[in-house]
Amino acid sequence: MIIVGIDPGIAIVGYGIIEKKGNKLKAIKYGAITTEPDISLPYRLKIVYDELTKILIEYKPDAFAIEELFFNKNVKTAITIGQARGVEILAAVNCGIDIYEYTPLQVKQGVVGYGRAQKKQVQEIVKLLLNLKEIPKPDDVADALAVAICHAHSGRFKELFKIR
Repeated sequence: MIIVGIDPGIAIVGYGIIEKKGNKLKAIKYGAITTEPDISLPYRLKIVYDELTKILIEYKPDAFAIEELFFNKNVKTAITIGQARGVEILAAVNCGIDIYEYTPLQVKQGVVGYGRAQKKQVQEIVKLLLNLKEIPKPDDVADALAVAICHAHSGRFKELFKIR
């Protein structure tokens, strides 16, 4: 099974593509889609959509796992990230990929086994589980890989997290 994990954003969209065979996980590709703040929001959204669509078409994942938004005190930022998350989900829908969403707490639980784990702990486990030489940077990339791992570990409960 090929799983893409997404850490939603507009300036930086982390993505991680992993393969699950039995109990083994392997990183296939990971990185970030970035947009510059001096570009208008509609064009930034288009860049995110187009780049993510290219990745989805190339790697043909079986599942698209995305982190739910957490509450943000800055309403304008929350709305912008929500719009970006929408185009990220739209890219998966248009590619015919099943979509699953996980809260940050669920991601930590699914990777570390403890929902209140520190970010550094999650990153170290991502590195260990995927046999990486170093923690992927920026943090958004490691977070995206964690979302993919969470989905891989969700087992028979996957359908609970599926967006219908």
